Amino acid sequence: MRKGIFIVIIGGIISVFGIIFHLQGQSVVGPESSFMYSNPDWITYGIQIVITGLIMIGIGIAITVLKKA
Repeated sequence: MRKGIFIVIIGGIISVFGIIFHLQGQSVVGPESSFMYSNPDWITYGIQIVITGLIMIGIGIAITVLKKA
């Protein structure tokens, strides 16, 4: 059960970073001196990172549920 919870926590952290990167690419947050700021590539990268984090969260939840069964 610990592995599942650990994967969920890591997936959540990755998702938060992906949201931040996405918003920096859209010029919503972050310093203007950042290489990510107002960069359309980072909009796409942020979305991909969020999806990766959500997949990890799903895997962590599945591991936790399957070990209880």
